[in-house]
Amino acid sequence: EEEQERVLVSEHMWRPCPTARRRLRVCLEWVKQQLFRVGEDWYFLFILGVLMATISFMMDHLVSRVYAAHRWLYQEVGDIGVLKYLSWTLYPTALATFSTGFSQSITPHSAGSGIPELKTILMGVVLEDYLAIQNFGARVVGLTCTLMCGSSLFLGKVGPYVHLSAVAAAYLGKMRTSVTREYENKFKQREMLVAAQAVGVATVFGAPVSETIVALFKVNLTIGFPFDLLETFFFVILGVVCGLVACAYLFCQRWAMVAVKRNWLTAKLLATDKPVYTALVVLLLSSITFPPGLGQLMASRLTMKEYLTSLFDNHTWGGRAPNASWAAEPGGLWQEWDHPSATIFGTLAFFLLMKFWMLILATTVPLPAGYFMPIFIYG
Repeated sequence: EEEQERVLVSEHMWRPCPTARRRLRVCLEWVKQQLFRVGEDWYFLFILGVLMATISFMMDHLVSRVYAAHRWLYQEVGDIGVLKYLSWTLYPTALATFSTGFSQSITPHSAGSGIPELKTILMGVVLEDYLAIQNFGARVVGLTCTLMCGSSLFLGKVGPYVHLSAVAAAYLGKMRTSVTREYENKFKQREMLVAAQAVGVATVFGAPVSETIVALFKVNLTIGFPFDLLETFFFVILGVVCGLVACAYLFCQRWAMVAVKRNWLTAKLLATDKPVYTALVVLLLSSITFPPGLGQLMASRLTMKEYLTSLFDNHTWGGRAPNASWAAEPGGLWQEWDHPSATIFGTLAFFLLMKFWMLILATTVPLPAGYFMPIFIYG
């Protein structure tokens, strides 16, 4: 009995003020009930949106700064052809090699786009390792290095960023169950993954809620016929051409994947030395996009974002006076498509021809990368 009294006294000494602690516990429970009155999912989705937007902003800022440093280095080496070639090719080769080696050393699920796996998960197939938290770090570092390669690799970030958002949603879902002390609900998990994919796409394209609402209120459709009949005819032709090109792309991409796996050299490299395979492919692609060579006919000095900015330029390129000097401001990006020995339409046609097979070759590289943005630019 004396030992029990000593234990009770010691426990009481380590837990002082029981009344105050009880009141504090009741107060916290009341705050929890008030906060989660509208549903705890809203708060976790808000945290998910803020988290992914912050990561996307930091990633884009870092990529732009590093690519600006690469552009500065390329201009500062002077007119020495060998140094210009090395500064143009070794930079993306080293970054892509590091991206493959780092991501593959952590988890093999970090390579590729990630959209097919997410579709499989939403259909009910369990892929636990794919939504593991170590995938998040591997994707962030690998995708950042991939985007730093610029347009030489011609890859985007939509697919991997959707995967990042899904991993963050799965982790936040586990935190939600631990906070609310509820059992895991498969239906809520699926809802969180669907919302996470929407968050990933909206974050990549920078679509704030406020601007979306303002855009909806500013829509002013005319009562009359909104399109010219001649424009509709060309839109139909464009749709048919894009559909045929998409079918050709899918056929050639599948053929390339099978050919890479069947070839003894590439199959051996992909099985044992994936960074070496990445280095060889990126070295080939960056050599083709070397600005004094074929790159001058493909506007290779533009980034993926600058490609979109220049192609969405609301001016008639054919009516502009040619200017050989390169301007970095958005108003002068069209000059990258102009070449003295070819018209702008010739450079656009050459761009379409070369980027078709270069994109197919880039999809065989085992690193985190998205394929929607290059196809969007291609269209």
